[in-house]
Amino acid sequence: NALSYAFYGVALTNIRRDNLVNKTNGKAMLVTVDFEHQGIEYRIERGRKKNVLKETLEIEMVDFGDDYLIARMPVNERVHQPDGVLHGGATAALAESVGSFASHLFIDTEKLFVRGLEITANHLKSVKDGFVYAKATFLHKGRTTQLLDIRITDDADNLISICRLSTISLPKSL
Repeated sequence: NALSYAFYGVALTNIRRDNLVNKTNGKAMLVTVDFEHQGIEYRIERGRKKNVLKETLEIEMVDFGDDYLIARMPVNERVHQPDGVLHGGATAALAESVGSFASHLFIDTEKLFVRGLEITANHLKSVKDGFVYAKATFLHKGRTTQLLDIRITDDADNLISICRLSTISLPKSL
């Protein structure tokens, strides 16, 4: 809710103003959004957990739109295979991170949580340095299940990998 409000100016459900400032929800992703609305500056922090994979791989969300979310990850020794190219597992982790986060944007996080069901990755080209960018778009945005197409590109917009992620939205309490 807070993120949809920050990004789009409209919450998915009713939201109180005090819920927009420096709140954490215990999720395993750290997202900070600073914005101004009607002359008031806000900072939204969600999921304040340290030492999670997103932090280790230095993944950051960099852009979004009505039907997509983009994250980037540096290609360096942290994510290299022994021969100095981007590891496919790091690519899959980037894809799952951006896809799961995109699914979170479209649910009521007070009532539901998202989990990955399946991920596939086809690696087409290697990368040694710079950044890779993951653009997640929905192929299916259902109430319970979601299917995302995630394209991984390099700094020159070369296609590096194509991934598919299916997620499920589950109730926090039964």
